[in-house]
Amino acid sequence: MFHTKIPLAERMRPSRLEDLIGQEHLVGERGIIRKAIQSGNVPSMILWGPPGVGKTTIANIIANEVKRPFHMLSAVSAGVKDVREVIEQARRSSRMILFIDEIHRFNKSQQDALLGAVEKGIITLIGATTENPSFEVNSALLSRCQVYTLKALSEQDLKNLVQLALTKDEELRGRKIEIREYQALINISGGDARKLLNLIDLISEAISGAIVVTDELVMQVAQKHIAIYDKSGEQHYDIISAFIKSIRGSDPNAAVYYLARMIEGGEDVKFIARRMVILASEDIGNANPTALVMATTTFQAVNVIGYPEARIILSQCAIYLASSPKSNASYLAIEEAIDTVNKTGDLPVPLAIRNAPTKLMKSLDYGKGYQYAHDFRNNFVPMEFLPDAISGTKFYEPGKNAREEELRNFLKKLWDKKYNY
Repeated sequence: MFHTKIPLAERMRPSRLEDLIGQEHLVGERGIIRKAIQSGNVPSMILWGPPGVGKTTIANIIANEVKRPFHMLSAVSAGVKDVREVIEQARRSSRMILFIDEIHRFNKSQQDALLGAVEKGIITLIGATTENPSFEVNSALLSRCQVYTLKALSEQDLKNLVQLALTKDEELRGRKIEIREYQALINISGGDARKLLNLIDLISEAISGAIVVTDELVMQVAQKHIAIYDKSGEQHYDIISAFIKSIRGSDPNAAVYYLARMIEGGEDVKFIARRMVILASEDIGNANPTALVMATTTFQAVNVIGYPEARIILSQCAIYLASSPKSNASYLAIEEAIDTVNKTGDLPVPLAIRNAPTKLMKSLDYGKGYQYAHDFRNNFVPMEFLPDAISGTKFYEPGKNAREEELRNFLKKLWDKKYNY
């Protein structure tokens, strides 16, 4: 007979406020949630904070302490029908606590389905979110809930949690496990208590007998089993750097690999898409103007779709950008122009192309001599548009690619020898 092993993070989940590590401002002696539990008057609330800091645990503890029916829904999989079924159950029971994980993933109709039950006290809602509830929870529901902000666990909190697991957990306390170095454990977990405990679990399963946990050992075990990606640390910048350089270097295979590293590490889709929009202009530019359209459309699409399907859209865009001809001519042009502006200051705009909305300005010759390009053959007339001091200065040097060679030839026909195209 097979037995499914309960993960360490679940085995260590506290059932009393006294056992909870961190969030002293909410559950400490003067904490507002502790006072609410002691009074027996627990309001509907939104718990807002990063992953693995105790949102689900606090909801469970509240239900245990106040001895009320407890029902949990995940916003990822639950729909309006599920919400209504739970509310119907709540009508037949006594003041049920409904916990909704990732409540920010509920759409407006799903959130609206909760409104009446929360307002009438049929349920006490506890929503957990990693996103700012001001933007992700509709205002009507938000106005009926208290919002409590959970803080990231400190490095000492995480160390205390590891020691607690080694001394309290039945499976681990019988093992000889010494934590000699903590940095890799803390970096890889990213302050997420659940990830940290699961990593300890992973190490204890990977090695038999006595274990001395060092940073090197943690990295060896982690690299075999999980995607290492710290969104605020060095790995974050290394991976995004490798992703951008792979696209710039026209290697779609490397680009997709580093994209997968970011996706598996939980990187924000908007961050990835935003970087591709920048790259499409900076590194491809007019060598393939469609690249910017593609990247911008990708940014809009992933904002609407979200994970997991957004991975396909990101992949399509990354491959397209990596497979496009490259040019940084537009980037170099604006850098050169900015450098010139900084060196020469506010040079006067030629009178002929100044704006002349008033009689006074016209009397000062603003706009005098301006020739409207569309009145001339090929919609072009050779005028001076730059200030006199930098007349003839070329900022845009077309890249060496088929599309920009066409632009070079076009500009050469227009300007002849003026800009030396």
